[in-house]
Amino acid sequence: MEILGMNFGCVLAALSDKRIPDKDCLLPLISKLLGYCIVAASTTVKLPQILRIVNHKSAQGLSVTAFELEVVGYTISLAYCIHKGLSFSAYGELAFLLIQAIILVAVIHYFSGPIKVKTWLVVLLYGAIAPTILGGRIDPVLFEALYASQHAIFIFARVPQIWKNYSNKSTGELSFLTCFMNFGGSLVRVFTSIQEKAPTSVLMGYVTGIIMNGTLLSQILAYRKPVSKKDKKSD
Repeated sequence: MEILGMNFGCVLAALSDKRIPDKDCLLPLISKLLGYCIVAASTTVKLPQILRIVNHKSAQGLSVTAFELEVVGYTISLAYCIHKGLSFSAYGELAFLLIQAIILVAVIHYFSGPIKVKTWLVVLLYGAIAPTILGGRIDPVLFEALYASQHAIFIFARVPQIWKNYSNKSTGELSFLTCFMNFGGSLVRVFTSIQEKAPTSVLMGYVTGIIMNGTLLSQILAYRKPVSKKDKKSD
């Protein structure tokens, strides 16, 4: 019995024989289930961060460059996974994360003062290039180079925020819940990537995510000050 690429047959057969399913049967199923759980959870990962900014009407302490680079990284990662024909359960969250990341950047700009002409030019440039990348209409060698560069992009996407937190000894409006879900998602994705036999470059991307998101999470715990009940609700 197979549902959404998940084979329950061997598990049900083992249980009907009153025995524990074999590792080779159980692990791929767990991987698929975790993958779909990650995809489902990803639909709200950045919502706490977006709501925190909107509720406080402030993007104080947030590095807009970091979140803009996130958009670029998600775009390249999503395009690469689609191009490689990976199972949706192995990368589906990237689509939802990309949409939320774009909304988050827009919200940060909105609450950071007047939007400059340079920002609109960047938006137009992204709108012109992104469809080409997502459609896979670029040279395969260039595609591989782009994906290799996205690891550096995600590192540089986190470094400005990490440095800003360190310099201010505060994480400002950074959401604990969003960072925690990013960290947990990266951990799970290492396991699912191994089970799905994803390319090593994909696996290394998630390992990088664990390190970067773990650093942000530790900063929030280290620098966070006691907050009021009203602030807790918005986080």
